[in-house]
Amino acid sequence: MFGRGRRPRSGSIYGFIVTWLFLSMFFPMYELGSILLGLGGGLLVAFLIGRAAGLRAARKEKEQRHEENRKAARKTVDTRVRNVGEQAAQKQKPVEKKSYGPQVDPIVEEGNKALSEMGRLYLSIKDPEIRSKINEIMRITDKIVQDAISDPTDIPKIKKFMNYYLPTTIKLLNAYDRMGSQGIEGENIDRSMKSISEMLDAAIAAYKKQLDSLFANQALDIETDIAVMNSMLDREGLSDKKDFVIREETQPQTAVSGGASR
Repeated sequence: MFGRGRRPRSGSIYGFIVTWLFLSMFFPMYELGSILLGLGGGLLVAFLIGRAAGLRAARKEKEQRHEENRKAARKTVDTRVRNVGEQAAQKQKPVEKKSYGPQVDPIVEEGNKALSEMGRLYLSIKDPEIRSKINEIMRITDKIVQDAISDPTDIPKIKKFMNYYLPTTIKLLNAYDRMGSQGIEGENIDRSMKSISEMLDAAIAAYKKQLDSLFANQALDIETDIAVMNSMLDREGLSDKKDFVIREETQPQTAVSGGASR
C-alpha cells in the first residue's frame, strides 16, 4: 500500500476511510464479515491509489531527470559552440607579421609565396627525382631569403633572383606538373618534361652560385679582420712568426759580438 521505502500517502489513507464509510452504508460493520469486507475493500482501494500515485511520481521524476539531462546536454553543446566560435574568431584575427624593414619585407613576402607554391608542386608531382630537385631549390631559396634579413646590403642582387629566376623556375615546374598529370606519353610532352628536368639541374647550380656570391662581402670582412688581427699579434710580439724572426736576428748578433770580443 505504501510502496518500497515510501511514507504512507495521505491519498491512500483517505481512500481507505472513504471506502470504509461507503461500505458501512450497505453492510453492518459490527459483524465480523462486514468488518473483514470493509478492511479488504479499504486496503485494496488504498493500494490502488498508492500505486497510481507512485506511478505518477515516478513518471514525474523521470521527466525531471530527462529535462535536467536535456539542459545539461544543451549547456555542453552551447559551451562547445562558444569554444569553436572563439577559436574561429582567434583564427580570423590578423596575425601581426614581424617587420624587417621596407626593403626586406617585400623580399620575405615573395620568398614565402614562392616556397608555398613549390611546396604545393612538391606534393603534386610524383616523380621522386623531380621532387628531390624541388626540395633542393626550396632549401637554397630559403637561405637566400634569410640572407636578405641578415645582410640587407645584398638586396640588389637578391631582387634579380626573386624577380626573374625564381618565378621562371616555378612557371616551368607548373608546366611540368600539368604535362605529367595528363597521364599519357607523347613526343612533345616527353621532350618538354626532359628539358625542364635538365633545366632544374642548371637552376640548382645557379642558385648555389647566387648564394655563394651573397657571402662575398662577409668573406672580405673576414679576411680583413684576420689581416688586422695578424698585424696586431705581430706588433705585440704574440705571434709565432714574430718570435721566430726575433730569434733568427738575435743569433747572428751574438756571434758578431763574440768575434769582436776576441
